[in-house]
Amino acid sequence: DVTETEEKEAQAKQEEQIMKEQELSNLLHEKRYLKALGLAISLDRPHTVLMVVKAILKETDGRRHLEENIIRLRKDQKEAVLAFLVTWNTNSRNCHEAQAVIEILLRHEAPDSLLQYAGIKSAVESLLPYT
Repeated sequence: DVTETEEKEAQAKQEEQIMKEQELSNLLHEKRYLKALGLAISLDRPHTVLMVVKAILKETDGRRHLEENIIRLRKDQKEAVLAFLVTWNTNSRNCHEAQAVIEILLRHEAPDSLLQYAGIKSAVESLLPYT
């Protein structure tokens, strides 16, 4: 019988999830946006990533800060953000943030490196009608 072991594992995962969410909340409160972006991406929370992007843009000189944070993300994190912003771009309330991130990616990534992103073809196809 492995029920008890599975229950302990599930409880440990749930506790870890709660700890990560608390850490994310603390990072946002402390305005440590790069770590907050990374954690929200790792938790696969598109809405939270959007909230971080919006918080950065509200800051003084927000565009520059957003650019600095997006550039410092790893390639896999940028791929995740690209996938998230495809959805953001379809909503008029979030399209400006999506366009800001797209602009940063297009200005700072070489076309050849963008072509290496997972799902870039479908992302571009989905972005074109709304952009």
